[in-house]
Parts: sequence; C-alpha cells; structure tokens
Amino acid sequence: MVKDPALTSLGVMVLALLSEGDMHPYEMARLLRARRDDRIIPISNGTLYHTVSRLNGQGLLEEVGVDRDGNRPERTTYAVTPAGADAVREWVRRELGGSRRQTPFRVALAEAHNLDRDEAVDLLTQRLALLREELATIGAALDGAGTRDVPEQYLLEPIRHRLMLQAEIDWLGTLIPRISSPDFAWGPDPDHLLAKRKAHQNG
Repeated sequence: MVKDPALTSLGVMVLALLSEGDMHPYEMARLLRARRDDRIIPISNGTLYHTVSRLNGQGLLEEVGVDRDGNRPERTTYAVTPAGADAVREWVRRELGGSRRQTPFRVALAEAHNLDRDEAVDLLTQRLALLREELATIGAALDGAGTRDVPEQYLLEPIRHRLMLQAEIDWLGTLIPRISSPDFAWGPDPDHLLAKRKAHQNG
C-alpha cells in the first residue's frame, strides 16, 4: 500500500460509495450519475475505471469477486479496505476545515458524515472562521478600491466573491448549530443507504 496516498476527488467519491457495499465499476458509475454527483465532478467511464485501478494498486480497495451476466463481459467487484476507509476520513478532515478549493470542499462536505459529529462541527467552525477572515480582507480591498474611484467594471469578480462568501458564512452559521444537535441525524445509516441503492437499481 502507498503511504499517505494522494487521493483525487473522484477517488474519495468511489471509496465512499464502496462503504455502502461491494460493487463493480459499472454500478459505481451508474449510481454516481443517478445521484447527480457529476454536478460536482465530471464522471467518465474511462476516468472511473482508471481511478478504480489506481486505488486498487494503492491497497485502498480490493477485488472480491468476478461475475458474468449473460453474454456481457465479466465484471470485477470491489470492496473498500480499512486503509481506504481511513484515507477517506483523513481526506475529508483536510478539505472540510480549510480548503479554498471549491470542488474538493464540496466533495468533503458531501462525505462529512464519515466523521464523528463533533469533529465535523469543529472543522466546519474552523472553516467559518477562515471565511470571515477572508470576507474582511476582500471587504477592505473593495473599500480601498472605492476610495480610489476604481471603475466597477474591474471589480465584478471580487464583488461576486464577497457576496458568495457572505452567503456561505450565513449558511454555515445556521448549519453548525443544527449538526451539533443530537436531533440532527448523523453518521452511518446502512438501512437508508441500502434503500437508496436498491431504488436506483430499480429505477
């Protein structure tokens, strides 16, 4: 196994998907698309198969069987390994609390339930503090541009960025207390995941 594997966002999504049960790459691709995870990251069959092969080589997933359906080609079924499950949690920890990269953060947020509730709350609280600092910085820069009469046409991107920062800050400000409450469902729910998987299989 590779020490401290460098996971891609798609690799994390594949490993997290396998936590629901063993499956072959064709089913992985179908489920990811059915759940609209391709909104976050493009998913092509070639990229997915390459990712599965690389994760297998890193010891983060493993082959657990080969089956054939009629005249279709054989399909190899994979399972996540303990090292793979650990790698997902470590990746989510790194990206959830302070990542300024939007795609990895969105994947980490989608998989935040793999962490303990208190840890997820702490990491999101760290992110909230960083976003507030960033908002103050960009606000000061825009104020300075205003005093210099910089035309607004040159400030469209930072103005948008400030609005997006404020929206996420407001959202996190309401989300963190909700997750902190024991009334907010959190953590593995095998029955729910199995039901979702069967629904997509039958859909």
